[in-house]
Amino acid sequence: MKVTRAVSPLLLPLCQRLLPGRLAGLSLTLLKATALEIAILAGHLLLYPTGITPERRPTPTPPGTPTDLTDTGSRTGKGTHTDADSRTGTGSGASDTTRLPTPTRPPVVLLHGFIDNRSVFVMLRRSLAQHGRQQIESLNYSPLTCDIRTAAELLGRHIEEICERTGRPEVDIVGHSLGGLIARYYVQCLGGDVRVRTLVTLGTPHSGTRVVPLMNAHPIVRQMRPGSGVLDELCQPAPHCRTRFVSFWSDLDQLMDPLETACIEHPDLLVQNVRVSGIGHLALPVHPAVAAGIRQALDVEETAARPAAARADTARADGVTVA
Repeated sequence: MKVTRAVSPLLLPLCQRLLPGRLAGLSLTLLKATALEIAILAGHLLLYPTGITPERRPTPTPPGTPTDLTDTGSRTGKGTHTDADSRTGTGSGASDTTRLPTPTRPPVVLLHGFIDNRSVFVMLRRSLAQHGRQQIESLNYSPLTCDIRTAAELLGRHIEEICERTGRPEVDIVGHSLGGLIARYYVQCLGGDVRVRTLVTLGTPHSGTRVVPLMNAHPIVRQMRPGSGVLDELCQPAPHCRTRFVSFWSDLDQLMDPLETACIEHPDLLVQNVRVSGIGHLALPVHPAVAAGIRQALDVEETAARPAAARADTARADGVTVA
């Protein structure tokens, strides 16, 4: 899961000579990452209105209709299975040998970050669909949300509904920034580990971030600060948590202060922290190299439970280098 592209050392002195003052010390990698962040921000502002409304939920269709046998979402990458009978083998068509095989992979739930919406996952959703994920759902939580605990409770209700509708006992979650923190609270503090097989977080301040102190006026930002009550709850023992955690953190993430706050450090959790080099915060849910790493993380088969003392020290050696 490592993609490396060397930066020519001849370009750095030239960059330092041409750029004045403070910019003279910036590396070419940082300049490229900043340019990419600006481009992604511009594109996301254009897509943002398309994600304001909640995603339309599939509605069950009567048994025996042609839609029972095919999943239009798997062909278009925009929908999910909607007929529980086709997954459970129950109902009037249980003996129909023409039914498609039941998908073995759990549904994937995508959860956006602070003051954002589901449009941030357009590229990642397409990548997952193209590589065999048939059940993908993007959830919006209100931009007026002021409490991570409340948002986590709402997430739990959504996941129960998804499991009931799809007939699957578990889901996988990919959360960007604040979305990852909401999902982790649900898993770790609200019993969500019985429903979440794998939680992937992208640039999530697991230990709190000190960036932009002026934002402290917003209560949910205060909950993302080091030492907040929510983060203290996440530090509590969780010896029986069954969810597998994969945390992607970037060494150029402008919103993580310190950078390592996007790593999960907990002695009771099964954790893999993956370092991403060469891109910033906004690029994490967009860049194809990160998408490949996410697919790999979701495709890992569940292994036998390891002793709690061995869980926190999961691999940090591998990373994703994109510039």
